[in-house]
Amino acid sequence: MLVEERRHRVLDLVSQRGFISLLDLAQSLQVSESTIRRDLDFWHQQGALKRTHGGAIYLGDGSQLPSFDERVASQLPEKQAIARAAVARIHDGDSILLDGGTTTLEVARLLVGRPVQIVTNSLPIAQLIASSRETDLIFLGGYVYPRTGVALGPLAIRMMEDIHVHQTVMSVGGITSKGLFNSNLLLVETERAMMGCADEVVIIADHSKIGRPALAFLCELEAVDTLILDRPLSTEQKRNIHLGDTRLIVAGEEGEFDR
Repeated sequence: MLVEERRHRVLDLVSQRGFISLLDLAQSLQVSESTIRRDLDFWHQQGALKRTHGGAIYLGDGSQLPSFDERVASQLPEKQAIARAAVARIHDGDSILLDGGTTTLEVARLLVGRPVQIVTNSLPIAQLIASSRETDLIFLGGYVYPRTGVALGPLAIRMMEDIHVHQTVMSVGGITSKGLFNSNLLLVETERAMMGCADEVVIIADHSKIGRPALAFLCELEAVDTLILDRPLSTEQKRNIHLGDTRLIVAGEEGEFDR
């Protein structure tokens, strides 16, 4: 196999998995680990992936996950309204898993000081909750993705094997007739594990996410128990997005929105 062909196969495998170990790459391509290290170093220098201890994380063109600071101010009033609707459904004593989105950060702000348990893979959320004596914090470790402060990958997923929560509250990058999407393959792999931890899966999203796909498919909408939006679905959106048994809540509405 030519060097260029092998390197592109290495990049393909890393992009498909999001994270892959050095040993898995060597076995898949039937070459030595030292050869794989050189190939990973090449793509690391190109900015397509990041070398980690024992493997590599896919970065693509570097734009798949915008920085947390870049996203935090976008649609802020809508995110705050959604957060209020989500927190209204959380009771004292509940255990809640929050992913690393900017909308879930607004949820976390409203939970500071509440007697609840927060599980998260987000450094910004963890730093916020850590200041509260009344709120218990469990942080999911793992590889912290550049520019986002979010722990992803096998270590985070392994920690969730022994965790059970009342709700997993997650944000998404897009919602279409096909289902839910997010911006990174490793992110959706971690979020699927988060969904498996919970009695109820709650998706929170502002209206800009409706009808917009993203790079990586997360799940069908039917896999979600509750969807919280900042405004009602339009007639066209109702035709294209099939909620099935998913409960729809619109921030500011009294109770469940009539679909």
